[in-house]
Amino acid sequence: MSVDATMPTPVTSAPGTNTGSSSSSGSSSSTTKGIADNFQTFLTLLTTQLQNQNPLDPLDTNQFTQQLVQFAGVEQQLKSNDALKSLIDIEKSAQSTQALVYVGNTVAVDGSKAQFNKSATWNLTAPQNTNATITITNATGQTAYSGNFTLTQGNASFVWDGKGNDGTQWPAGTYTLTATGKDASGNSVSISTEVQGMVDSVDLTASPPLLSIGGQTYTTDKVKRVVRTTTS
Repeated sequence: MSVDATMPTPVTSAPGTNTGSSSSSGSSSSTTKGIADNFQTFLTLLTTQLQNQNPLDPLDTNQFTQQLVQFAGVEQQLKSNDALKSLIDIEKSAQSTQALVYVGNTVAVDGSKAQFNKSATWNLTAPQNTNATITITNATGQTAYSGNFTLTQGNASFVWDGKGNDGTQWPAGTYTLTATGKDASGNSVSISTEVQGMVDSVDLTASPPLLSIGGQTYTTDKVKRVVRTTTS
């Protein structure tokens, strides 16, 4: 927004509004009212500008009107900022409510790290039929399991029971699955991985809220699907 050179400098409190009390002065300086909220301040600014005009070069009518429009525009912008802040607060509240719905539900999120405790589940997506090599490593990078599988085009789930290639039972902890694929011609095929697990808790102090799944945290936009658990 262009500002005319004759536009008066904004002030915190208008001249003549000070009561002379130090306590009231401190109170007035801590609260700044808008033009629409303090009509007396607006009139003071207006009359001060009129009084200080050059009689030989008075303020042009169009220019004066433009300044009034600018005053109103600034006021509207300030009120718009307050309205946007209210909308942001409402959106944060909605995000918190949405995140709480996931607690106790099993969901699938983008990622490769899963918490193993008796079993761990990953979802794999292959764009075409492929021969895949699946490798599972522990938190220190040690290979716990590795095997070759044939994946058909689309989605598939891989459930690991915690046993290594030699039959050793691995302890509970965080494990990472890596899947690499080759098509019939030997070309590399990209395989995306998702982690499936139950949402333990939600951190509402974070913005946006964070879902805790097996010791890992995810935002709600990472959730791809909610999986309904069946009981035997």
